[in-house]
Amino acid sequence: MNTKISKLKKALYIFIPLAILAIVVIKLKKNKESTMSKVYQYDKEQAITVQADTLAIENINSEYSYSGTFDPYKETKLSADIQGKINEVLVDVGSFVNKGQSLVLLDNSLLKLQLQTVEVQIEGLEADVNRYTILNKADAIQGIQLEKAELSLKSAKVQKATLMEQIDKTTIKAPFNGVVTAKLSEEGAFAAPGVPLLQITDISQLKFSVYVPEDELNQFKLNQSYVITTDAYSQISLSGKATMIGSKANMGSSFPVQFLVHNTSDLKIKSGMFGKVYLKENNQEKGIIIATSAIVGTANQPQVYLIKNGKSVLQNITILKKIQNKAVVSSGLNEDDVIVTNGFINLFDGANITVK
Repeated sequence: MNTKISKLKKALYIFIPLAILAIVVIKLKKNKESTMSKVYQYDKEQAITVQADTLAIENINSEYSYSGTFDPYKETKLSADIQGKINEVLVDVGSFVNKGQSLVLLDNSLLKLQLQTVEVQIEGLEADVNRYTILNKADAIQGIQLEKAELSLKSAKVQKATLMEQIDKTTIKAPFNGVVTAKLSEEGAFAAPGVPLLQITDISQLKFSVYVPEDELNQFKLNQSYVITTDAYSQISLSGKATMIGSKANMGSSFPVQFLVHNTSDLKIKSGMFGKVYLKENNQEKGIIIATSAIVGTANQPQVYLIKNGKSVLQNITILKKIQNKAVVSSGLNEDDVIVTNGFINLFDGANITVK
């Protein structure tokens, strides 16, 4: 009896782990099947919807542009040359000012009192010089007394000129024609050298700056005029003369090119506005031009997807040159070829195509 029980126990010890293992395996298999059923299985035979374009021979000398920003021709922050309390600010933000116009008045009462004192000294010294001159001619005094009086008079006149210069500097004037674009102090404040009081901006002329890739920099020539427009007033066409072609590239290997532009009579173009400078090649070449966004492959071997008989065909091409977001193709494509321009997700060579 004990032997049968012992054998039964041994059998249970073997059967139970096997049963548990079988249950785990079955559960894992079901979980895998459930997971696989939820995973998207891409059907390579399914047609891929794309956008396409039919190629045509075009003029390569099409007009293209570079975007940039307008900056003021001149801009400065005015500060006082001497210390003093601000008595009056004669302008406000937005005021148009002319060169030499008074803008800020500083307290100069003490300087004027000092000037009056010096003028009294000069009056007395002039009388001394006149008297000593007469006496010196009569040999009534030594010549050194006249010389001292003359030197004292010259010193007093220098002191007077210094005070007059300081008084003149208590009136801060506009250095050029422009617009007050910032008011940085008020009446009652204390002015000191180096502390900005007003900002004056001249937008009668503007500097327009763009950044150009190194392989397109030769399109611009110094002192040559170009057509420039603003994004805000696209109907206004301005003429800009190239005044600077940069000698140092930025982080993106593009070089600055700057133009001098005359603003409209009513100064519509403001500093910070965006605009475009236009270029137009004069040659009469024709060729196939495609959008650079349609190009796949590598820089060494550019490719595009052709559409033939409802399928995609990966085609090697040769690019003659790039003009901003377009590329001129010298070989690999023909007129009336249809290429994919959008919808590259899951696209591969030989895929079924549906054109949107």
